Amino acid sequence: MLTDLSQYTDLFSGYTELRYQENSGLSIGFLQGDNTTNAKGSSGGVCARVYQNGSWGFASSPDLTAEGIRFVITTATKNAAFLDQKEHKAGAPLPSSVYNAKQDYSTTKPRLTQNQLVEFMKELDQYIAARYPQVTSRWVSLNCSEQKKSLITSDGSSAYSLLPQSFIMVNLTVEKDGEPISLSEIYGGRGHFEDLFSHPEDLSPEIDQLVEHLMQKRDGIHAAAGLKTCILAPEMAGILAHEAIGHTTEADLVIGGSIAGSYLNKEVASPLVTMVDFAHTAFGETCPVPVQVDDEGTKAEDCVLIEGGILKGFMHNKESADRFGVSPTGNARANSYVDEPLIRMRNTAILPGNDDLAEMIASVDDGYYLIRTNNGQADATSEFMFGVTLGYEIKKGKLGRAIKDTTVSGVAFAMLKTVSMISKEFKWLSGGMCGKKQSISVGLGGPALKCELKIGGR
Repeated sequence: MLTDLSQYTDLFSGYTELRYQENSGLSIGFLQGDNTTNAKGSSGGVCARVYQNGSWGFASSPDLTAEGIRFVITTATKNAAFLDQKEHKAGAPLPSSVYNAKQDYSTTKPRLTQNQLVEFMKELDQYIAARYPQVTSRWVSLNCSEQKKSLITSDGSSAYSLLPQSFIMVNLTVEKDGEPISLSEIYGGRGHFEDLFSHPEDLSPEIDQLVEHLMQKRDGIHAAAGLKTCILAPEMAGILAHEAIGHTTEADLVIGGSIAGSYLNKEVASPLVTMVDFAHTAFGETCPVPVQVDDEGTKAEDCVLIEGGILKGFMHNKESADRFGVSPTGNARANSYVDEPLIRMRNTAILPGNDDLAEMIASVDDGYYLIRTNNGQADATSEFMFGVTLGYEIKKGKLGRAIKDTTVSGVAFAMLKTVSMISKEFKWLSGGMCGKKQSISVGLGGPALKCELKIGGR
């Protein structure tokens, strides 16, 4: 791991960022008892980014020799000068930011070998096969990753980070009348495998609950289409916060025409709703994707997006912050050494409220409790559509039958105005990924929300 980049600062000319990054991963999968996936790999390199009068030059290389590092610095500098001559932006100097930090979330426990991890997953698969013969198809997989970064800037910032993540995914299918019915769940989060999983049998209660939901879904009904009162479970609230609201408040998308640009300091949600993009700590605990320093060397700060229903601000890098006349929030993130930092979310969530989930369900005469989603999309107007893979009807304040796969849709800034109850319960989701130009890990979560939205039917 290349951690000392300071010896190359004499090559800096103007504002410069120099970053070394290594991403590594491991994947193990069992399909119907067969070990179909067993792989590991890594990629790493160095990159430099240079700013000159509003134009950026960027260069990257997998060559970690002194010659390779000098190459990316000088090439990025030449690229910035070339673009400056062509673009004539006459941009102002970037806001200066100096911060130094080290964050290492490595385990202190002895590491398991890959063969031991294969045996762990094999035992988990065998438990499902033996206990639930009615499951017609099963896929269990393990994905572990590490992202290591070293950064130094001409401002004087420096940072080192090591972020491991480990996830087990279980996807199960049963059949009814020849139709496959599937349901999946992801377990794990931030940390090495050894910090998150001890024995395969520890996951048995989670698997049992997943199968129970699957059997309910197998015998479920189609939702009645239309505008309905719904309780969104934390998983659904999390994807809504990220996709439908979070992206509209990223400053680069605001500059590009996001509807949020015209809503600043205006009411966009119920007064019950407060939404924050957390940097590294929330509710006294470390977030799923903690960021102390972003990839521009800026100290990462919590960014309040909505407060008491009022849109309060946007997520910024240095350049957008200067344009809006505010301080950078530390939201510039890059997924690999070949990527330039973009304005990205870190850990985005609606804050918990004061209501009990049971009371929220009891308050609904005819509606739905929507628990899990498998996909979703939203645009710059905050219009969204999400798939629903697990949910239950609510009849006279009680949970009823499970519903089959369906969708929900609406305009998020309008839908949030209908929020009338927010649960005390809060949950971060496992395995959040964002695909804005670069696929990158994000934290997303929330409380349960009572609201009105459109649900699809048969």
